[in-house]
Amino acid sequence: MTEMVYGAAPVRNGEPILPKWWRTIDMWSMSCVLILFTVGLLLGLAASPPLAAKNGFEAFHYVQRQAFFGCLALIAMMLTSMMTPVMVRRLAVLGFLVTFVALMFLPFFGTDFGKGATRWFSLGFASVQPSEFLKPGFVVVAAWMLAAGQELNGPPGRMWSFVLCITIVLMLALQPDFGQACLVLFSWGVMYFVAGAPMLLLVGMAGLVVFAGTVAYSNSEHFARRIDGFLSTDIDPTTQIGYATNAIREGGLFGVGVGEGEVKWSLPDAHTDFIIAVAAEEYGLILVLVIIALYTVVVVRSLLRLVRERDPFIRLAGTGLACSFGVQAMINMGVAVRLLPAKGMTLPFVSYGGSSVIASGIALGMLLAFTRTRPQGEISDLLGRGRGR
Repeated sequence: MTEMVYGAAPVRNGEPILPKWWRTIDMWSMSCVLILFTVGLLLGLAASPPLAAKNGFEAFHYVQRQAFFGCLALIAMMLTSMMTPVMVRRLAVLGFLVTFVALMFLPFFGTDFGKGATRWFSLGFASVQPSEFLKPGFVVVAAWMLAAGQELNGPPGRMWSFVLCITIVLMLALQPDFGQACLVLFSWGVMYFVAGAPMLLLVGMAGLVVFAGTVAYSNSEHFARRIDGFLSTDIDPTTQIGYATNAIREGGLFGVGVGEGEVKWSLPDAHTDFIIAVAAEEYGLILVLVIIALYTVVVVRSLLRLVRERDPFIRLAGTGLACSFGVQAMINMGVAVRLLPAKGMTLPFVSYGGSSVIASGIALGMLLAFTRTRPQGEISDLLGRGRGR
């Protein structure tokens, strides 16, 4: 508790790994993640039994699977957070190469599970979504390229990272998975901005995104259907958005009561993409605000710790991971309240999903590793010395 109030203590040379990890980790962020996972299990108890009954499983079949995958995710998060930045970078490069190859083979060996988008490899007992594991690896690799490009006589890291980003975005758009494609592009844009990109270039990129969206709307029935549904002035009450909107309205401030919600019986994705609708209906606006606050604490605390970081690679990679985590949560909740078109994106650590929760655990582990307290001076000290010369 002392570390949570006053901040982590400096590293002591020669200290064992576990005590050193405990002293240097951001306890507030890790605690928020653990609470989010607990909230996800609580909501899973309410949202998943109808689907389990429909598929002929035991009532809490999906809750048990969520607990299993969640424990794997937490173990992955803690092990990754114990690594040094160099070890995290090596892990990210290896993971990125594997998932990039998997993404290339997805159109030939993947499946869509009847959802209109080929995003998964079916293993029989489970499924794997490569794009979920690709995101943290891409962020770290792109940050490495951008940081290398800032060095004197360094490689053209900005150009390499841009080409890599566009390649991945095109591969995801062909699935089609425009939500993940936008998230990858956003992560790269944030890191590029922090690395010192001119505003005019970023405005030009925004224009290209709008143009690409127009082309996708004209050529993709899947994309056009979701945009038309979002822009329509009337909400069909029998659609997923219609059910979710009604559930949020019925929940009010304090909810209709634990187990009393109706949306879980109507929404096929109540335990995944629209889990926030279940939370709003049964527990009300109070729980939704708590969930938003938990995500906000993780993102804001991570960014505040990264502001003091002197290593450009750590600063860029951490910023990309933190913003990606926060924006994914914002997109999921934005879809449920009809502020954004349907994206098919999970709520990190809360929604059901093996690939999603394990990938989120790895990503948060990387972020916690980058935001650990290290023996270094403040970046303001470095800038002050530069101005004093």
